[in-house]
Amino acid sequence: MRDHLFIVLEGIDGSGTTTQATLLQEYFIARGERAVISPEPTDGAIGRLIREAMQKDLLPIADKDRFDEQMAYLFAADRHYHLYNDRDGVFKLIHQEKTHVISTRYYFSSLAYNCNTPEEFAFVRQLNHRFPAPDLVVYLDISPDISLQRIQHRAISEVYEKQEKLIKVRENFQNIFKEYKENCLQLDARDTIENLHATIIGCLEKNR
Repeated sequence: MRDHLFIVLEGIDGSGTTTQATLLQEYFIARGERAVISPEPTDGAIGRLIREAMQKDLLPIADKDRFDEQMAYLFAADRHYHLYNDRDGVFKLIHQEKTHVISTRYYFSSLAYNCNTPEEFAFVRQLNHRFPAPDLVVYLDISPDISLQRIQHRAISEVYEKQEKLIKVRENFQNIFKEYKENCLQLDARDTIENLHATIIGCLEKNR
């Protein structure tokens, strides 16, 4: 692995990606290294549109497959901004500011959330095929039942936070990470926060 890393945390809603991202940032800072959490969607113009569309009936598309297709386009555009913008893009932070970048969600989420058929998977994969692989991806696996228990008290719900959808998303994630083996750590998100963090750190220290 290179000195300054691009690390991605993936999993269905409630799997603990935000918690582990925060702990990972604190770990790097305690070592005297710079680290930021840079989630997707971003806080850029397209990212803000995505967040609004996920919380409100903003896009006039009733067909769920067409809605997923529209979101896949938006996420790909936002992802390009996330990587390459000149203010706080991933590559600016890594190469110019010597900062570790920790992202909750990346193109794996587009493949998991925006695909229901092999044809849709091929379409979304093509949209994202030029984006570089992260230095490490951590997949936190959890059942939809536990996911919904964990997120039930959130003040704002999103369109994908439904059991039927989460079942399909988890299945997609599991299929993705059966094939994706490069610098990938798969963990059972039912484990304790402390154990999960220790395993992630152990993986990083082994490979640095």
